[in-house]
Amino acid sequence: MNTMDKYQVLKQYFGYDTFREGQETLIDAILAGKDVFGVMPTGSGKSLCFQIPALMMDGITLVISPLISLMKDQVAALNQAGVHAAYLNSSLTAAQYYKALEYAKAGRYPIIYVAPERLETESFLDFALHAKIAMVAVDEAHCVSQWGQDFRPSYLKIVEFIKRLPKRPIVSAFTATATKEVREDIIDILLLREPVMVTTGYDRPNLYLAVQTPKDKFAALKASLDAHPDQCGIVYCQTRKLVEDVSGRLKNGGFSVTRYHAGLSDAERQKNQDDFIYDRRLIMVATNAFGMGIDKSNVRFIIHYNMPGSIEAYYQEIGRCARDMEPGECILYYSGQDVVTNQFFIEHNKDNQELDPITRQIVSERDRMRLRKMTFYCFTNECLRDYILRYFGEYRSNYCANCANCLTQFENVDVTESAKALIGCVSACRQRYGINVILDTVHGANNAKIRQYRMKDNPYYAVQAKTSPYRLRQVMNHLILQGFLSLSDDEYTIVRLTDASKRILDEGEPVVMKMAKEQEPAIKAASGKKQRKGSAAAVDLSAPDQELFQQLRALRMEIARDEQVPPYIVFSDKTLVHMCVAKPRTKAAMLAVPGVGEFKFGKYGERFLECILTQATP
Repeated sequence: MNTMDKYQVLKQYFGYDTFREGQETLIDAILAGKDVFGVMPTGSGKSLCFQIPALMMDGITLVISPLISLMKDQVAALNQAGVHAAYLNSSLTAAQYYKALEYAKAGRYPIIYVAPERLETESFLDFALHAKIAMVAVDEAHCVSQWGQDFRPSYLKIVEFIKRLPKRPIVSAFTATATKEVREDIIDILLLREPVMVTTGYDRPNLYLAVQTPKDKFAALKASLDAHPDQCGIVYCQTRKLVEDVSGRLKNGGFSVTRYHAGLSDAERQKNQDDFIYDRRLIMVATNAFGMGIDKSNVRFIIHYNMPGSIEAYYQEIGRCARDMEPGECILYYSGQDVVTNQFFIEHNKDNQELDPITRQIVSERDRMRLRKMTFYCFTNECLRDYILRYFGEYRSNYCANCANCLTQFENVDVTESAKALIGCVSACRQRYGINVILDTVHGANNAKIRQYRMKDNPYYAVQAKTSPYRLRQVMNHLILQGFLSLSDDEYTIVRLTDASKRILDEGEPVVMKMAKEQEPAIKAASGKKQRKGSAAAVDLSAPDQELFQQLRALRMEIARDEQVPPYIVFSDKTLVHMCVAKPRTKAAMLAVPGVGEFKFGKYGERFLECILTQATP
């Protein structure tokens, strides 16, 4: 049991003088023996909420974690900070696993990360039933809820495991993404006892948000990467085939790039992930299989080559950007095909196939609802940040000054005639068809479905032939968002009338939309400098300080190679920037730099001081 208080532990091991929002409340509650539930955005310091009490309590803290990469990252960071920690998962050989268990039984580790599948194994149970388990911390707790976006049946084993322990430990749960329904589900399933709950909010104000609809996604991607020279970033693609195509073209174009998807061998995935984490490759092109648990703090941009299937997935993925709280940029490239591909994923979800038919239908309906909300995000002209916050139940001002919509000039446009045509078409075809059929009808298309459904006989056929398909789709999305039309929850997503439809069709209510003055896709896709003002450069230093920053990075890379850890685990970019600005010349001054603790100073401090002093000496 550590005799230091929480402030001493924070400084000694993690190098910080003050706690971030929500951390202290959760730590105090755990130390008082209470269950806790923390909903905190990625990069807000969730892990410290269970790591600090774990170092102060008498006994072992088990951290249940879903992914190997997350465990490895956090254990490496703890070991670098001078904390003995271990992980138990399938990446260990049998000999390594039993050696780790042996050390655990000897009380060597105050913190042990464990995969949920291990909780049922005889060897682990034998250890746990005879050890003093002070706390079970459930990380990524949304995985326990089948209504969450990342349900893992193995998480349901946690409660049974806790029940088998001789004495119930403190149970703490943490997640970055959970709607109100999922939060309630987590509390019920994990049987949390009157938990102290902290929700610090979902806002990441340092992230610039934008949606673009480029005609040529690769050209837009290349332009965006050219705007981020020598910076780390992730490009998310919807399919393995796209990952191969995009990464190959970037590589041929001379970019420092690697790739990650489930079709690669375990060895190649690990090598490529390490190349990115250790800064040997700057750009990672990947499917959504990459990223959970990656705590790389200097990712400056996240580009989604395709639209994800839910706001939860999107928020989680952009959460890997700028975890050092410096400026970061998150751009989503939208196309209609993205919706079709996501619908295919929902219909062929292997996890859903294992559920009973009724539950499978409910989960599929919720997945389709999430997809619609994600699609609306791509079409809203309101503040993008506000849209995400409202989705998670957080209500703020509809202006953030750091998203593409807030930085775009809009004008009010009367779209009443287009709205009447769309609603009238839905009414005339007796609410039998989906969005694309309605749009094609009023625009006057002559394709197979229009002929099959005899939509040329619809009185609204071609009445909006002079309006662009892009504008018509905008109006359709506006009508759905405002409740003048709705979408069915079945597999085919039929457009339905609502009680409000007649206000436009029969009562003549005008429809006015906010439209960007330059809203056509080709123009919106331009990588305008105005949009990215203040968000591209993460480090704004003078020329001499920039030179020192590069020297400190080189020293950090040298140490990282020697220690065989990612560079950001030695010190983050943010800590190096503070060194460049403060230019500490003594141990006391260096310890005042955020992120420099006693243990790390003992290991590296003198070398960084020497580098700063050498550069400062004429």
